[in-house]
Amino acid sequence: MSKSLLITGGAASGKSRWAATYFSACDYVLYLKAGGEIDSDTLRRIEFSNKHNGVEWDIVTSEKIDLSDEITDHKFVIFDSLSSYALVVLSEMFPGEEKPGDDMKKAIEKRIIEGIMKIREKVDENGGSMIIITLETGLSVTPENKRQAAFREIMGIVNQRIANTSEEVYFSASGIQFKIK
Repeated sequence: MSKSLLITGGAASGKSRWAATYFSACDYVLYLKAGGEIDSDTLRRIEFSNKHNGVEWDIVTSEKIDLSDEITDHKFVIFDSLSSYALVVLSEMFPGEEKPGDDMKKAIEKRIIEGIMKIREKVDENGGSMIIITLETGLSVTPENKRQAAFREIMGIVNQRIANTSEEVYFSASGIQFKIK
């Protein structure tokens, strides 16, 4: 049975570690890192776990908006992270330093959600499960920078939509994860 999980929390709160541990004994997992390179601690953790458990994962990093073609026959996918992916979409759809208007913010939100749903569909076709990692922006103050404030608003909406459509949602704080849905 396929399942979609979301893990949210602050920066360096243990989200990636939890996601990697969740699938640690599974073979042929795809660790899909959006918007840049995977950090060295996470990479070392995955490599150690793979050796220890006798499994092999694929690790893909990408700056593309359409990431669904990265899912081939993978049964398990860790998507790291929704916030990094949102930055890729924001930068492509609205380059520059200005603040996007309300219509553009809605278009960006829609594109992010469509991209995630497309990935989910491919994982579902494989009968697999997916973990989406995201930053929780609801606990932070509104940035003075208008573009950063718009990004925070976009992430708030996107996080809510993805959480509402996930079977399970976890919150990570200080390396401890709490199931909240």
